[in-house]
Amino acid sequence: MYTQSFDLAGPAGRLEAVLMTPTVSSAAAALLLHAHPLHGGTMHFKLMFRIAKVLQRNGHAVLRFNFRGVGRSQGVHDDGRGEQDDVRAALDHLERAFPAVPVLLGGYSFGAVMALRVSDADFRVGSVLALGSPVAFLDSLRRPMPRLFVQGARDAFGDAAAIQGYVNEAPSGARLVLVPGADHYFDGHIDTVESIVSDWL
Repeated sequence: MYTQSFDLAGPAGRLEAVLMTPTVSSAAAALLLHAHPLHGGTMHFKLMFRIAKVLQRNGHAVLRFNFRGVGRSQGVHDDGRGEQDDVRAALDHLERAFPAVPVLLGGYSFGAVMALRVSDADFRVGSVLALGSPVAFLDSLRRPMPRLFVQGARDAFGDAAAIQGYVNEAPSGARLVLVPGADHYFDGHIDTVESIVSDWL
């Protein structure tokens, strides 16, 4: 397994990125998206790194990047509009680097919103992982596909009833796992989240 830091060509300029690959040839590829750029979200957030390691151990090449305006990435925050273009640029890179393999798109909080929005219209994405989804910002979904929602039972941005209602309305393939006692940040519960994701994979 190895890790490579590099820059992606994004629609607003350079996007700072990290690619983690397994020791064997990659059976699948994954793109992970971080939390809200204006609230401290970066690709280096502990939860994102730990989930990337889970995916890497399960044979995925895992790409993370900083959205526009975060870290060394150029551009400025665009309220989730331009950020979806950033996601598509990162998917372009995965498609070139790992052609003809299944693609998982995942994200945490703001990143979960971006993952769900992009995946619903981009047929390169075959499955979605949504962690700590802020329910008030989620759009209705149209495409059936495997989608795993992992939510803290005490998440202030999407309590159990709200996220359960959203998942119930989603097309086929959506599954929700609630983490008892966990808040939006999954503090003290990341090991549990890792196990949930690993079992789903």
